[in-house]
Amino acid sequence: MKKVAVIMGSDSDLPVVAGAIKQLKAFGIPFEARVISAHRTPSIAESFSRTAIDNGFGVIIAAAGKAAHLAGVLAAYTTLPVIGLPIKSSTMDGLDSLLSIVQMPSGIPVATVAIGAADNAAILAAQILALSDSGLAQRLTEFKENMALAVIEKDKKLQNEVNEL
Repeated sequence: MKKVAVIMGSDSDLPVVAGAIKQLKAFGIPFEARVISAHRTPSIAESFSRTAIDNGFGVIIAAAGKAAHLAGVLAAYTTLPVIGLPIKSSTMDGLDSLLSIVQMPSGIPVATVAIGAADNAAILAAQILALSDSGLAQRLTEFKENMALAVIEKDKKLQNEVNEL
């Protein structure tokens, strides 16, 4: 199975990125987590991205806040799918990060999830990898079925509570 790279621009992003790591573990997807800065270590970002395919990666998740150029820089040097994870910042509540990731120039696409939605970044990575992994595709199907069952149970509980009012 291909690995997922979980790259964060700063170690302060880990509390948010932890949601992606937990979700990848739940699906049994191998991953590597790294701190690589688009601005402070650009040559490392380039090298990592250029060699990602040869190093067994299938998808890159790039988490960054503020200017949030990490996903775009990584996408510039690879043909792998890159998923941008905007991190909420102190100045614009993450809108700056979201817009920095979403507004990629033509030819450098970056998929983008909601601000702080690390679990969705991991689920999207799993869906991409599942295109060539039937076992992972089955785990995703079960995951979605379990989500539906949880909602059905919550509805039953709500109906009971409403009837008791």
